[in-house]
This record gives sequence, C-alpha cells and structure tokens, in this order.
Amino acid sequence: MKKLNLIILLFLSLSTFAQTESSNVDEIINREMKERRIPGLQLAVVQNGKIVLSRSYGLANIQDNIPVKNTTIFPINSNTKIFTGVSVMQLVEQGKIELNSPIKNYLDDLPTEWQKITVDQLLTHISGLPEILKLLDPLTGNIGPLQTETAIWGKLKTLPLEFKTGEQFSYNQTNYYLLGKIIEKVTNQSFSNNFEKKQFEIVGMKHTLFGDSRDLIPNFAPTYRYKNFFDGKKTDADKLVNNYTEFPDFTRTGAGINSTAEDMAKWIIALQSGQLFQKSSTLNLMWSPSKFDNGNPTNWARGWGITKFRKNHKAIGMSGGNRSALLIYPEDNLAIIVLTNLGGSAPEDFLEEIAGCYNPNILKADPLTFLRKNLRAIGFNKAIDFTEKTKKENPQFNPQEVELNDWAYRMMANNQQTEALEIFKLNVHLFPKSWNAYDSYGEVLLNSGNKNMAMEMYKKSIQLNPSNENGKQMLLKIEKEIKE
Repeated sequence: MKKLNLIILLFLSLSTFAQTESSNVDEIINREMKERRIPGLQLAVVQNGKIVLSRSYGLANIQDNIPVKNTTIFPINSNTKIFTGVSVMQLVEQGKIELNSPIKNYLDDLPTEWQKITVDQLLTHISGLPEILKLLDPLTGNIGPLQTETAIWGKLKTLPLEFKTGEQFSYNQTNYYLLGKIIEKVTNQSFSNNFEKKQFEIVGMKHTLFGDSRDLIPNFAPTYRYKNFFDGKKTDADKLVNNYTEFPDFTRTGAGINSTAEDMAKWIIALQSGQLFQKSSTLNLMWSPSKFDNGNPTNWARGWGITKFRKNHKAIGMSGGNRSALLIYPEDNLAIIVLTNLGGSAPEDFLEEIAGCYNPNILKADPLTFLRKNLRAIGFNKAIDFTEKTKKENPQFNPQEVELNDWAYRMMANNQQTEALEIFKLNVHLFPKSWNAYDSYGEVLLNSGNKNMAMEMYKKSIQLNPSNENGKQMLLKIEKEIKE
C-alpha cells in the first residue's frame, strides 16, 4: 500500500511539474504574440525523443476566422535548407557526393571561376556566387521578365563572383539552387521526389509538402505582414496585409516546404534517432562548421544557420521567412519548434526562453536571451552598462558580434528602431575593430534621421575595411543629401 501511494505521489509530482512547464510556455507565447502582433502560432517541444508539448494559438486565417490547429500547415521558408543539408549528407554517406569535391565534378556548363567551388562551400554560403534572387521579381519571388529557368541560368552565369571563394560569408540562394541540381544529377530524380522518399515518407510527415501561394494546400495558413506604404504613399499606421510569395520550382531547395510543428518535431526525432542517417558521425559532421580559407570556422553548419557552439548547452537550428524557427539542444535532449503566419515575427528571439522552461540553465548559457529578458525590464538604453556589469560578474558572459547584429536587424524589421539602435551601439562598443559593426550602426542611425553620426560610423567602417563598397556608396549618398 505504501509503495502504491509513493507511485501515485511521484506521478502527481511529475504531472504538476509538466503543467507548470506548459503554463510558463503559454505565458511566453501569449506575451510574444501580443507584442509582435502575431495572428497565429504553432508550437512543438521535443524532449528525450518524444513530443512532450504540441499546441496551437490564435487564428490561421483572419479573413474567415479559422483558428490554428495542430494540423494547420505553415510555410517554413528557409527552414527548407535543413532538409537540403540532410539530403546532401545522405548522399555523402552513400559515396555519391564528396563535400570537398569541386562542383564541376557534378555539374556541366559552369563558368571557369565557378568550377573549383566545393559542395561544402555551397552548403555554408562561402562560395561568393552571384545571387539568383536578383533575377527574380523582388515583390513576388517569381521568375519575372526572364520567364524561364534556362534564361535565368544563362544570365546568372554572366554575373561576376561577389567575393573570392572561401574568404567571406554571404547568405545566398544560388548556393542551394546548385545543391538541388547536384542532388538531381547523382540520384537521377527530382530533389522534391528525393526529399519525399528519403525524408517525408520515412518520418511519416503526412502534412508536409512543397508549394507556395499559387498552390491549393489544404488546412493552409496564409502569411500576413504589416505594411505602412501603399500606392506610393506612407500611412500613419501599419496595416496587416496578405503576403503573396512564389518559389519557382527550381529554387525550392532553398525555400518551398510547408509543414506543421508536429511534423517538424517527428523529423527531428527521426534525425537524432538514426532513421535518416546510417552513422551518428554523419549527423555530427552536418552540425559542425566548415572553414574559411584562413582556417577560421564558418558562421553556418552544413544547411543550418543558427549555430550556438558554446561551452554548455550547444544549440543548432534554423529560421525561415523571419516567421518560423527551430532550435535543437543535442546535449540536453531538447528541441523547440515555432511556426507563425506573420512575416517579421522573428520567433528565434524567444525560442531559448521557451527552452528555459524545461532547463533553466539554458537561459544562463545564452547571452542574447539573458540580455533581452533583462533589458526589457530596465530599458535598452542601459545595454552597455548592463553588459559590462554582467561581464565582470560572469566572465563566461560573452555576446557574439554576429548574433547581436542579427538580433538588431530583426528588431529593425519589426519597427523597434529605438531598441535596435541601442544593440547596434552595444555591438560597436564590444567590437570596436569590426568594420561591419560600424556599417550596421551607420545604417540604423541613418534610418533614425541622424545623418551626421551615420557619416561618422560609415567613415570608421571604411577606415577599418577600405573594400567596404556599401559604406562608400552610403557615405556619398548622405553627403549628397546634406548638400541638397
């Protein structure tokens, strides 16, 4: 009888703990949805190889007042790239692709200066290739006046490299367009069929498929966005509008998959349990950075753009369309997936706070989440003082330049100009030898109307990097505006 009572007590304790976790998650989600004005959201949490939480919030379709359900399908945009990364690594396992092989081994009709670019350099965005998006319609993403893939490919090959291969990072859709071509060449099937057979069907992803705004997708959550510029006029207030997007079929290795949070959670479980790879070493290799020519690690792992290679609570993940994101914590047996129907909602900002509901130590390990949580309370104008104080108290507190820069740009996209300004200012303070930090700070100063100080930042950026062509152009533009 005593043993039975002990079991009941243990069960009740675990149940209460789980309820507390989910209640804390609800609090975070409801707060963020309110502040970011997110119409609808889907969440899944994976812990110890199981989906421990799957919830839906708000409206999937505002026009018809349709609520989000667990089966509502969301575009995942650039999260598609992690599926491309898995496909490439599956072929690496099979000996059909070598990461360090030049792409000329797999593709014909390449310009001479492209031929030595490696598969790995495509995966990690250090190829220097020209951007295919520049040849697509900037508003819809469709193929525009060039009409056909053949015409776009012909034009793309005439464009120069943006930088010397292997020396810089530049997020670029051309890289994943070519990876799709390589997958098709070595498998003798379309990349979409490859993904379906080698990933979707193995996992049992019944609500995952390719498509865009042109396709009739059942249970689909259309994407919305706030705008304040219509018909050549700026409005006093933002207005929520439908966001129409086309992903030409030949570019869909970069963006084009639609899914649910539960399907994504199942995929993560399959990925970590050995259902998609034959060897655990393949997963470890995929989740490792490549290297620039100078030996420094790349910002990206192979297909994965959010990389937190810290001492404790390593995390890796991806975001897409500034409206869907996921993070996996391999050492903590934890993963968080959030999909929304609002472009610009940037859920990657609060994923770690949700993870902290399941492991509080994760919050302490992530400088950005720690900063965001505290600056919300004390004010972003105290960012520098608070950071310096925290660094003295905790020598392991070490915000990274790229993370701060990306966070500030996300705030800019979400019309949080004042907050973004303070974080760019913090980045310059922490990284006074970074030309890019000054360039970014100059941009937000210019957006806020402070032309004189923006000029100072661009001048400093050019001084640190005389090859900063963007800085030079912006400086000329500001000087011209001041004279006029």
